[in-house]
Amino acid sequence: MNVPVSEAVAVVEALGVTKRFGSTAALNDVSIRVMPGESHALVGRNGAGKSTLVSILTGLRKPDIGEVQFAGTAAPAIADRDAWRERVACVYQHSTIIRDLTVAENLFINRQPQRRGVIDWNVMRRDARALLDHWKIDVREDARAGDLTVEARQLVEIARALSYGARFIILDEPTAQLDGDEIKRLFRRIDELQREGVTFLFISHHLQEVYEICQAVTVLRDARHIVSAPVSALPREQLIEAMTGERGGLAVADAAGRAALPAGTPVALELAGLCGGDYEDVSFTLKRGEVIGLTGATSSGRTSVAEAIAGLRRPQRGEIRVDGTALPPGDVPAALARGIGCVPKDRHHEGLVLTQSVAENASMTIARLLGRFGIATPAKKNAFGQKMIEALGIVAPGPDHVVSGLSGGNQQKVVMARALATNPDVLVLIDPTAGVDVKSKEALLAVVHRVREEGKAVLVVSGELDDLRTCDRVLVMFRGRIAAEFPAGWQDHDLIASVEGVSLHEE
Repeated sequence: MNVPVSEAVAVVEALGVTKRFGSTAALNDVSIRVMPGESHALVGRNGAGKSTLVSILTGLRKPDIGEVQFAGTAAPAIADRDAWRERVACVYQHSTIIRDLTVAENLFINRQPQRRGVIDWNVMRRDARALLDHWKIDVREDARAGDLTVEARQLVEIARALSYGARFIILDEPTAQLDGDEIKRLFRRIDELQREGVTFLFISHHLQEVYEICQAVTVLRDARHIVSAPVSALPREQLIEAMTGERGGLAVADAAGRAALPAGTPVALELAGLCGGDYEDVSFTLKRGEVIGLTGATSSGRTSVAEAIAGLRRPQRGEIRVDGTALPPGDVPAALARGIGCVPKDRHHEGLVLTQSVAENASMTIARLLGRFGIATPAKKNAFGQKMIEALGIVAPGPDHVVSGLSGGNQQKVVMARALATNPDVLVLIDPTAGVDVKSKEALLAVVHRVREEGKAVLVVSGELDDLRTCDRVLVMFRGRIAAEFPAGWQDHDLIASVEGVSLHEE
Protein backbone atom coordinates (compact mmCIF):
# COMPACT_ATOMS: atom_id res chain seq x y z
CA MET A 1 0.00 0.00 0.00
CA ASN A 2 1.34 3.45 -0.96
CA VAL A 3 2.02 5.84 1.89
CA PRO A 4 0.24 9.21 1.40
CA VAL A 5 2.74 11.93 0.52
CA SER A 6 1.67 13.98 3.53
CA GLU A 7 2.64 11.08 5.84
CA ALA A 8 5.81 9.98 4.00
CA VAL A 9 9.20 10.84 5.48
CA ALA A 10 11.24 13.22 3.31
CA VAL A 11 14.42 11.82 1.75
CA VAL A 12 16.09 15.11 2.61
CA GLU A 13 14.87 18.22 4.37
CA ALA A 14 16.56 21.54 5.03
CA LEU A 15 14.92 23.40 7.91
CA GLY A 16 15.32 27.17 8.29
CA VAL A 17 18.84 27.19 6.86
CA THR A 18 20.80 30.45 6.98
CA LYS A 19 24.36 30.89 5.68
CA ARG A 20 26.32 34.13 5.62
CA PHE A 21 29.67 35.04 4.09
CA GLY A 22 30.75 38.19 5.88
CA SER A 23 27.92 40.69 5.59
CA THR A 24 26.32 38.83 2.65
CA ALA A 25 23.46 36.40 3.28
CA ALA A 26 23.84 33.55 0.78
CA LEU A 27 20.80 31.81 2.31
CA ASN A 28 18.25 33.40 4.61
CA ASP A 29 15.88 31.04 6.46
CA VAL A 30 15.57 28.62 3.51
CA SER A 31 13.67 25.33 3.74
CA ILE A 32 13.17 22.56 1.20
CA ARG A 33 11.56 19.12 1.46
CA VAL A 34 12.27 16.42 -1.15
CA MET A 35 10.02 13.37 -1.08
CA PRO A 36 10.96 9.77 -1.97
CA GLY A 37 11.11 8.82 -5.65
CA GLU A 38 10.42 12.28 -7.06
CA SER A 39 12.39 14.63 -9.26
CA HIS A 40 12.30 17.95 -7.44
CA ALA A 41 13.42 21.05 -9.37
CA LEU A 42 15.47 23.77 -7.68
CA VAL A 43 15.30 26.98 -9.70
CA GLY A 44 16.20 30.61 -9.28
CA ARG A 45 18.28 33.36 -10.81
CA ASN A 46 22.06 33.25 -10.58
CA GLY A 47 22.94 34.40 -7.09
CA ALA A 48 19.62 33.20 -5.63
CA GLY A 49 21.42 30.75 -3.32
CA LYS A 50 21.11 27.44 -5.22
CA SER A 51 24.84 26.61 -5.12
CA THR A 52 25.11 27.41 -1.42
CA LEU A 53 22.09 25.21 -0.66
CA VAL A 54 23.62 22.35 -2.66
CA SER A 55 26.90 22.71 -0.76
CA ILE A 56 24.94 22.38 2.52
CA LEU A 57 22.84 19.44 1.30
CA THR A 58 26.05 17.61 0.28
CA GLY A 59 27.91 18.36 3.51
CA LEU A 60 30.53 20.65 1.99
CA ARG A 61 29.38 23.54 4.20
CA LYS A 62 27.68 23.77 7.55
CA PRO A 63 24.74 26.18 7.94
CA ASP A 64 25.07 29.02 10.46
CA ILE A 65 21.45 28.45 11.53
CA GLY A 66 19.09 25.59 10.78
CA GLU A 67 19.66 21.92 10.05
CA VAL A 68 19.60 19.22 7.39
CA GLN A 69 17.86 15.87 7.92
CA PHE A 70 17.97 12.67 5.91
CA ALA A 71 14.92 10.41 6.35
CA GLY A 72 14.01 12.33 9.50
CA THR A 73 17.46 11.92 11.11
CA ALA A 74 20.00 14.69 11.59
CA ALA A 75 22.72 14.87 8.90
CA PRO A 76 26.15 13.39 9.71
CA ALA A 77 29.01 15.50 10.99
CA ILE A 78 30.70 17.50 8.23
CA ALA A 79 33.95 15.55 8.70
CA ASP A 80 32.27 12.17 8.12
CA ARG A 81 32.55 12.08 4.33
CA ASP A 82 31.69 8.39 4.00
CA ALA A 83 28.39 8.92 5.80
CA TRP A 84 27.53 11.80 3.48
CA ARG A 85 28.37 9.71 0.38
CA GLU A 86 25.95 7.06 1.59
CA ARG A 87 23.14 9.64 1.64
CA VAL A 88 23.70 12.10 -1.20
CA ALA A 89 25.78 12.78 -4.30
CA CYS A 90 25.94 15.64 -6.79
CA VAL A 91 26.60 15.24 -10.51
CA TYR A 92 27.99 18.66 -11.37
CA GLN A 93 27.77 20.51 -14.68
CA HIS A 94 31.56 20.24 -14.92
CA SER A 95 32.28 16.53 -14.65
CA THR A 96 34.37 15.12 -11.80
CA ILE A 97 35.20 12.02 -13.89
CA ILE A 98 38.95 11.60 -14.44
CA ARG A 99 39.20 11.31 -18.21
CA ASP A 100 42.47 9.35 -18.39
CA LEU A 101 41.20 6.56 -16.13
CA THR A 102 38.92 3.71 -17.18
CA VAL A 103 35.25 3.56 -16.25
CA ALA A 104 36.01 0.88 -13.63
CA GLU A 105 38.80 2.98 -12.10
CA ASN A 106 36.45 5.98 -11.88
CA LEU A 107 33.70 3.92 -10.28
CA PHE A 108 35.97 2.64 -7.51
CA ILE A 109 38.46 5.47 -7.16
CA ASN A 110 40.08 5.56 -3.69
CA ARG A 111 38.32 2.29 -2.74
CA GLN A 112 39.75 -0.23 -5.18
CA PRO A 113 39.41 -3.89 -4.12
CA GLN A 114 42.78 -5.20 -2.97
CA ARG A 115 44.44 -8.54 -2.52
CA ARG A 116 47.57 -8.73 -0.36
CA GLY A 117 47.97 -4.96 -0.51
CA VAL A 118 47.77 -4.78 -4.33
CA ILE A 119 44.81 -3.63 -6.44
CA ASP A 120 42.87 -6.64 -7.69
CA TRP A 121 42.11 -5.46 -11.22
CA ASN A 122 40.02 -8.50 -12.17
CA VAL A 123 37.72 -8.07 -9.18
CA MET A 124 37.42 -4.33 -9.81
CA ARG A 125 36.44 -4.86 -13.46
CA ARG A 126 34.00 -7.61 -12.45
CA ASP A 127 32.38 -5.40 -9.78
CA ALA A 128 32.21 -2.48 -12.20
CA ARG A 129 30.46 -4.63 -14.80
CA ALA A 130 27.98 -5.86 -12.22
CA LEU A 131 27.27 -2.30 -11.07
CA LEU A 132 26.75 -1.01 -14.62
CA ASP A 133 24.51 -3.95 -15.49
CA HIS A 134 22.43 -3.50 -12.33
CA TRP A 135 21.67 0.13 -13.19
CA LYS A 136 21.35 -0.63 -16.93
CA ILE A 137 24.19 1.67 -17.98
CA ASP A 138 25.51 0.56 -21.35
CA VAL A 139 29.24 1.40 -21.28
CA ARG A 140 32.30 -0.83 -21.19
CA GLU A 141 33.98 -1.05 -17.81
CA ASP A 142 37.44 -0.94 -19.47
CA ALA A 143 36.65 2.08 -21.69
CA ARG A 144 38.73 5.22 -21.18
CA ALA A 145 36.39 7.74 -19.52
CA GLY A 146 37.61 10.56 -21.75
CA ASP A 147 36.39 8.65 -24.82
CA LEU A 148 32.80 8.50 -23.54
CA THR A 149 30.09 10.93 -24.54
CA VAL A 150 29.07 13.61 -22.03
CA GLU A 151 25.82 11.69 -21.53
CA ALA A 152 27.67 8.43 -20.73
CA ARG A 153 30.03 10.18 -18.29
CA GLN A 154 27.04 11.57 -16.40
CA LEU A 155 25.52 8.10 -16.10
CA VAL A 156 28.85 6.73 -14.82
CA GLU A 157 28.86 9.48 -12.16
CA ILE A 158 25.31 8.52 -11.17
CA ALA A 159 26.34 4.84 -10.96
CA ARG A 160 29.32 5.76 -8.79
CA ALA A 161 27.04 7.66 -6.42
CA LEU A 162 24.56 4.79 -6.25
CA SER A 163 27.40 2.34 -5.49
CA TYR A 164 28.04 4.13 -2.19
CA GLY A 165 24.44 3.50 -1.19
CA ALA A 166 23.11 7.00 -1.94
CA ARG A 167 19.59 7.08 -3.34
CA PHE A 168 19.38 10.89 -3.47
CA ILE A 169 21.19 12.44 -6.46
CA ILE A 170 21.55 16.16 -7.20
CA LEU A 171 21.82 16.91 -10.94
CA ASP A 172 23.41 20.31 -11.62
CA GLU A 173 22.50 21.56 -15.13
CA PRO A 174 22.67 18.00 -16.51
CA THR A 175 21.53 18.93 -20.03
CA ALA A 176 23.84 21.91 -20.58
CA GLN A 177 26.14 19.97 -22.95
CA LEU A 178 23.60 17.52 -24.43
CA ASP A 179 21.62 17.66 -27.65
CA GLY A 180 17.97 16.73 -28.13
CA ASP A 181 18.28 12.94 -28.45
CA GLU A 182 20.78 12.74 -25.56
CA ILE A 183 18.44 14.77 -23.34
CA LYS A 184 15.54 12.43 -24.15
CA ARG A 185 17.65 9.39 -23.26
CA LEU A 186 18.82 10.99 -20.01
CA PHE A 187 15.24 11.84 -19.04
CA ARG A 188 14.13 8.26 -19.76
CA ARG A 189 16.96 7.00 -17.56
CA ILE A 190 15.98 9.39 -14.74
CA ASP A 191 12.39 8.18 -15.00
CA GLU A 192 13.51 4.54 -14.80
CA LEU A 193 15.76 5.26 -11.81
CA GLN A 194 12.89 7.04 -10.03
CA ARG A 195 10.79 3.92 -10.42
CA GLU A 196 13.64 1.98 -8.80
CA GLY A 197 13.57 4.26 -5.75
CA VAL A 198 16.12 6.95 -6.64
CA THR A 199 15.23 10.57 -5.79
CA PHE A 200 16.58 13.56 -7.73
CA LEU A 201 17.07 17.25 -7.07
CA PHE A 202 17.14 18.76 -10.57
CA ILE A 203 18.81 22.15 -11.10
CA SER A 204 18.28 23.80 -14.47
CA HIS A 205 17.82 27.17 -16.14
CA HIS A 206 15.80 25.43 -18.89
CA LEU A 207 12.34 25.86 -17.44
CA GLN A 208 10.71 23.64 -20.06
CA GLU A 209 12.77 20.74 -18.67
CA VAL A 210 11.27 21.33 -15.24
CA TYR A 211 7.83 20.64 -16.69
CA GLU A 212 9.07 17.59 -18.64
CA ILE A 213 10.89 15.72 -15.88
CA CYS A 214 9.95 17.08 -12.43
CA GLN A 215 6.99 16.54 -10.12
CA ALA A 216 7.75 19.34 -7.64
CA VAL A 217 9.65 22.64 -7.74
CA THR A 218 11.23 24.99 -5.20
CA VAL A 219 12.05 28.58 -6.13
CA LEU A 220 14.76 30.65 -4.43
CA ARG A 221 15.08 34.41 -4.91
CA ASP A 222 17.57 36.76 -3.27
CA ALA A 223 18.72 34.01 -0.87
CA ARG A 224 15.17 33.31 0.34
CA HIS A 225 12.66 30.51 -0.19
CA ILE A 226 9.80 31.84 -2.31
CA VAL A 227 7.61 28.84 -3.05
CA SER A 228 7.53 25.05 -3.15
CA ALA A 229 4.71 23.45 -5.12
CA PRO A 230 3.76 20.62 -7.44
CA VAL A 231 4.93 21.50 -10.96
CA SER A 232 1.40 20.96 -12.24
CA ALA A 233 0.15 23.73 -9.93
CA LEU A 234 2.65 26.36 -11.09
CA PRO A 235 2.25 27.55 -14.73
CA ARG A 236 5.34 28.89 -16.50
CA GLU A 237 4.33 32.56 -16.08
CA GLN A 238 3.88 32.11 -12.33
CA LEU A 239 7.19 30.25 -12.08
CA ILE A 240 9.04 33.10 -13.80
CA GLU A 241 7.24 35.62 -11.61
CA ALA A 242 8.38 33.71 -8.51
CA MET A 243 11.96 33.69 -9.80
CA THR A 244 12.09 37.37 -10.75
CA GLY A 245 9.54 39.03 -8.50
CA GLU A 246 7.97 40.55 -11.61
CA ARG A 247 4.81 39.68 -13.50
CA GLY A 248 4.93 38.30 -17.02
CA GLY A 249 7.18 35.93 -18.92
CA LEU A 250 10.56 36.41 -20.56
CA ALA A 251 10.72 39.92 -22.09
CA VAL A 252 12.59 39.27 -25.33
CA ALA A 253 12.36 41.38 -28.48
CA ASP A 254 10.71 39.07 -31.04
CA ALA A 255 11.86 39.72 -34.60
CA ALA A 256 8.47 38.69 -36.07
CA GLY A 257 7.16 42.26 -36.12
CA ARG A 258 10.42 43.88 -37.27
CA ALA A 259 10.49 45.88 -40.50
CA ALA A 260 12.48 44.41 -43.38
CA LEU A 261 15.92 45.81 -44.10
CA PRO A 262 16.02 48.42 -46.90
CA ALA A 263 16.97 47.17 -50.36
CA GLY A 264 20.68 47.47 -51.00
CA THR A 265 21.72 47.07 -47.34
CA PRO A 266 25.42 46.14 -47.49
CA VAL A 267 26.60 42.63 -46.63
CA ALA A 268 28.81 42.54 -43.52
CA LEU A 269 29.72 38.84 -43.48
CA GLU A 270 29.75 36.19 -46.18
CA LEU A 271 30.57 32.49 -45.94
CA ALA A 272 31.27 30.67 -49.21
CA GLY A 273 31.60 26.89 -49.32
CA LEU A 274 33.05 26.67 -45.81
CA CYS A 275 34.14 23.15 -44.82
CA GLY A 276 35.59 21.80 -41.57
CA GLY A 277 35.85 18.65 -39.51
CA ASP A 278 32.12 18.42 -38.71
CA TYR A 279 30.54 20.72 -41.32
CA GLU A 280 30.53 20.97 -45.12
CA ASP A 281 29.65 23.51 -47.80
CA VAL A 282 28.23 26.13 -45.44
CA SER A 283 27.31 29.33 -47.28
CA PHE A 284 25.25 32.35 -46.21
CA THR A 285 25.36 36.14 -46.03
CA LEU A 286 24.69 38.42 -43.07
CA LYS A 287 23.79 42.06 -43.69
CA ARG A 288 24.38 45.11 -41.54
CA GLY A 289 21.49 45.58 -39.13
CA GLU A 290 20.47 41.92 -39.50
CA VAL A 291 20.35 39.19 -36.86
CA ILE A 292 20.70 35.61 -38.09
CA GLY A 293 20.31 32.52 -35.94
CA LEU A 294 22.36 29.39 -36.56
CA THR A 295 20.95 26.37 -34.77
CA GLY A 296 21.06 22.59 -34.78
CA ALA A 297 21.90 19.70 -32.49
CA THR A 298 25.14 19.85 -30.49
CA SER A 299 26.77 17.62 -33.13
CA SER A 300 25.42 19.57 -36.14
CA GLY A 301 28.57 21.64 -36.66
CA ARG A 302 27.03 24.98 -35.72
CA THR A 303 29.60 25.79 -33.03
CA SER A 304 32.54 24.92 -35.30
CA VAL A 305 31.23 27.27 -38.01
CA ALA A 306 30.92 30.12 -35.49
CA GLU A 307 34.41 29.46 -34.13
CA ALA A 308 35.81 29.54 -37.68
CA ILE A 309 34.28 32.98 -38.23
CA ALA A 310 35.85 34.27 -34.99
CA GLY A 311 39.26 32.79 -35.90
CA LEU A 312 39.12 30.25 -33.05
CA ARG A 313 39.12 27.29 -35.46
CA ARG A 314 40.75 26.90 -38.88
CA PRO A 315 38.39 25.72 -41.66
CA GLN A 316 39.64 23.14 -44.16
CA ARG A 317 38.24 24.86 -47.25
CA GLY A 318 36.07 27.76 -48.27
CA GLU A 319 36.18 31.47 -47.60
CA ILE A 320 34.99 33.94 -44.97
CA ARG A 321 34.63 37.53 -46.19
CA VAL A 322 34.10 40.58 -44.00
CA ASP A 323 32.90 43.67 -45.88
CA GLY A 324 33.97 41.92 -49.08
CA THR A 325 37.54 41.15 -47.98
CA ALA A 326 38.71 37.59 -47.32
CA LEU A 327 39.54 36.81 -43.70
CA PRO A 328 42.75 34.85 -42.96
CA PRO A 329 41.67 31.42 -41.61
CA GLY A 330 42.19 30.52 -37.94
CA ASP A 331 43.54 33.95 -36.98
CA VAL A 332 41.90 35.58 -33.94
CA PRO A 333 43.88 38.88 -34.10
CA ALA A 334 42.95 39.23 -37.78
CA ALA A 335 39.29 38.59 -37.00
CA LEU A 336 39.36 41.23 -34.26
CA ALA A 337 41.12 43.70 -36.57
CA ARG A 338 38.50 43.13 -39.28
CA GLY A 339 35.69 43.97 -36.89
CA ILE A 340 34.51 40.61 -35.54
CA GLY A 341 33.61 40.34 -31.85
CA CYS A 342 32.83 37.00 -30.25
CA VAL A 343 31.21 35.57 -27.15
CA PRO A 344 32.74 32.05 -27.06
CA LYS A 345 30.91 28.90 -25.99
CA ASP A 346 32.77 28.26 -22.72
CA ARG A 347 33.07 31.41 -20.63
CA HIS A 348 35.26 29.75 -18.00
CA HIS A 349 37.95 28.47 -20.38
CA GLU A 350 37.69 30.78 -23.41
CA GLY A 351 35.87 33.90 -22.30
CA LEU A 352 37.34 34.93 -18.95
CA VAL A 353 40.47 35.00 -16.85
CA LEU A 354 38.72 34.19 -13.58
CA THR A 355 41.53 35.52 -11.38
CA GLN A 356 41.42 38.96 -12.99
CA SER A 357 39.03 41.85 -12.46
CA VAL A 358 35.95 42.93 -14.38
CA ALA A 359 37.95 45.82 -15.86
CA GLU A 360 40.90 43.67 -16.91
CA ASN A 361 38.65 41.11 -18.59
CA ALA A 362 36.46 43.67 -20.32
CA SER A 363 39.43 45.64 -21.70
CA MET A 364 41.58 42.65 -22.70
CA THR A 365 41.07 43.13 -26.45
CA ILE A 366 41.67 46.90 -26.43
CA ALA A 367 44.69 47.30 -24.15
CA ARG A 368 46.66 48.74 -27.09
CA LEU A 369 44.02 51.46 -27.50
CA LEU A 370 44.00 52.41 -23.82
CA GLY A 371 47.75 52.85 -23.40
CA ARG A 372 51.06 53.11 -25.23
CA PHE A 373 52.75 49.86 -26.25
CA GLY A 374 49.62 47.94 -25.25
CA ILE A 375 50.03 48.80 -21.56
CA ALA A 376 47.01 50.54 -20.06
CA THR A 377 47.01 52.17 -16.65
CA PRO A 378 44.72 50.71 -13.97
CA ALA A 379 42.79 53.98 -13.96
CA LYS A 380 41.98 53.71 -17.67
CA LYS A 381 41.04 50.05 -17.37
CA ASN A 382 38.80 50.77 -14.40
CA ALA A 383 37.14 53.68 -16.20
CA PHE A 384 36.35 51.40 -19.15
CA GLY A 385 35.21 48.64 -16.78
CA GLN A 386 32.85 51.02 -14.99
CA LYS A 387 31.44 52.14 -18.34
CA MET A 388 30.67 48.51 -19.22
CA ILE A 389 29.19 47.81 -15.78
CA GLU A 390 26.73 50.63 -16.36
CA ALA A 391 26.03 49.78 -20.02
CA LEU A 392 25.31 46.08 -19.42
CA GLY A 393 23.93 46.18 -15.90
CA ILE A 394 26.74 44.06 -14.45
CA VAL A 395 26.12 43.56 -10.74
CA ALA A 396 29.58 43.93 -9.17
CA PRO A 397 31.01 45.97 -6.28
CA GLY A 398 33.23 47.78 -8.77
CA PRO A 399 35.41 47.39 -11.88
CA ASP A 400 38.33 46.07 -9.80
CA HIS A 401 36.24 43.14 -8.45
CA VAL A 402 37.58 39.70 -9.45
CA VAL A 403 35.18 37.97 -11.89
CA SER A 404 35.35 34.61 -10.11
CA GLY A 405 33.28 36.25 -7.36
CA LEU A 406 30.41 37.12 -9.73
CA SER A 407 27.30 35.07 -10.49
CA GLY A 408 27.17 33.16 -13.78
CA GLY A 409 24.89 35.73 -15.39
CA ASN A 410 27.19 38.61 -14.50
CA GLN A 411 30.25 36.69 -15.67
CA GLN A 412 28.55 36.24 -19.03
CA LYS A 413 27.87 39.98 -19.18
CA VAL A 414 31.61 40.58 -18.69
CA VAL A 415 32.30 38.25 -21.65
CA MET A 416 29.79 40.28 -23.67
CA ALA A 417 31.56 43.47 -22.58
CA ARG A 418 34.85 42.13 -23.91
CA ALA A 419 33.20 41.22 -27.24
CA LEU A 420 31.76 44.74 -27.55
CA ALA A 421 34.96 46.51 -26.46
CA THR A 422 36.37 46.69 -30.01
CA ASN A 423 33.10 48.16 -31.34
CA PRO A 424 32.77 45.27 -33.80
CA ASP A 425 30.81 45.38 -37.06
CA VAL A 426 29.96 41.66 -36.75
CA LEU A 427 29.05 40.12 -33.39
CA VAL A 428 29.21 36.31 -33.12
CA LEU A 429 27.41 34.97 -30.04
CA ILE A 430 27.85 31.26 -29.24
CA ASP A 431 25.28 30.01 -26.71
CA PRO A 432 25.11 33.54 -25.23
CA THR A 433 22.59 32.75 -22.48
CA ALA A 434 23.72 29.24 -21.50
CA GLY A 435 23.58 28.71 -17.74
CA VAL A 436 22.22 32.16 -16.87
CA ASP A 437 19.01 33.17 -15.13
CA VAL A 438 15.90 34.76 -16.62
CA LYS A 439 16.80 38.40 -15.95
CA SER A 440 20.40 37.96 -17.16
CA LYS A 441 19.03 36.30 -20.29
CA GLU A 442 16.78 39.31 -20.91
CA ALA A 443 19.70 41.71 -20.43
CA LEU A 444 22.00 39.78 -22.79
CA LEU A 445 19.36 39.49 -25.51
CA ALA A 446 18.58 43.20 -25.14
CA VAL A 447 22.18 43.82 -26.21
CA VAL A 448 21.45 41.96 -29.46
CA HIS A 449 18.53 44.27 -30.15
CA ARG A 450 20.60 47.36 -29.31
CA VAL A 451 23.60 46.57 -31.49
CA ARG A 452 21.33 45.60 -34.38
CA GLU A 453 19.73 49.06 -34.21
CA GLU A 454 23.24 50.52 -34.36
CA GLY A 455 23.67 48.85 -37.76
CA LYS A 456 25.86 45.97 -36.65
CA ALA A 457 25.41 42.42 -37.92
CA VAL A 458 24.75 39.70 -35.33
CA LEU A 459 25.07 35.92 -35.63
CA VAL A 460 23.34 34.09 -32.75
CA VAL A 461 24.54 30.47 -32.58
CA SER A 462 22.32 28.63 -30.12
CA GLY A 463 19.93 25.78 -29.43
CA GLU A 464 17.81 27.98 -27.13
CA LEU A 465 14.49 29.00 -28.70
CA ASP A 466 14.38 32.26 -26.72
CA ASP A 467 17.78 33.25 -28.14
CA LEU A 468 16.55 32.56 -31.67
CA ARG A 469 13.37 34.66 -31.37
CA THR A 470 15.55 37.77 -31.65
CA CYS A 471 16.64 36.69 -35.16
CA ASP A 472 15.34 37.93 -38.51
CA ARG A 473 15.85 34.42 -39.86
CA VAL A 474 17.16 31.14 -38.49
CA LEU A 475 19.38 28.70 -40.39
CA VAL A 476 19.13 25.09 -39.23
CA MET A 477 22.17 22.83 -39.52
CA PHE A 478 21.75 19.06 -39.67
CA ARG A 479 24.71 16.69 -39.90
CA GLY A 480 27.10 19.45 -40.89
CA ARG A 481 25.02 21.16 -43.58
CA ILE A 482 22.46 23.95 -43.66
CA ALA A 483 19.22 22.03 -44.03
CA ALA A 484 16.52 24.68 -43.65
CA GLU A 485 15.84 28.39 -43.22
CA PHE A 486 13.01 29.88 -41.14
CA PRO A 487 11.93 33.54 -41.31
CA ALA A 488 10.99 35.29 -38.05
CA GLY A 489 7.63 34.13 -36.71
CA TRP A 490 8.40 30.41 -36.95
CA GLN A 491 6.50 27.92 -34.84
CA ASP A 492 8.41 26.12 -32.09
CA HIS A 493 7.40 22.63 -33.22
CA ASP A 494 8.47 23.29 -36.83
CA LEU A 495 11.91 24.54 -35.81
CA ILE A 496 12.47 21.73 -33.29
CA ALA A 497 11.43 19.13 -35.87
CA SER A 498 13.91 20.57 -38.37
CA VAL A 499 16.72 20.53 -35.79
CA GLU A 500 16.02 16.83 -35.23
CA GLY A 501 15.83 16.05 -38.95
CA VAL A 502 12.07 15.50 -39.05
CA SER A 503 9.67 17.02 -41.57
CA LEU A 504 6.17 17.72 -40.23
CA HIS A 505 4.78 18.62 -43.65
CA GLU A 506 5.75 15.69 -45.89
CA GLU A 507 3.09 14.63 -48.39
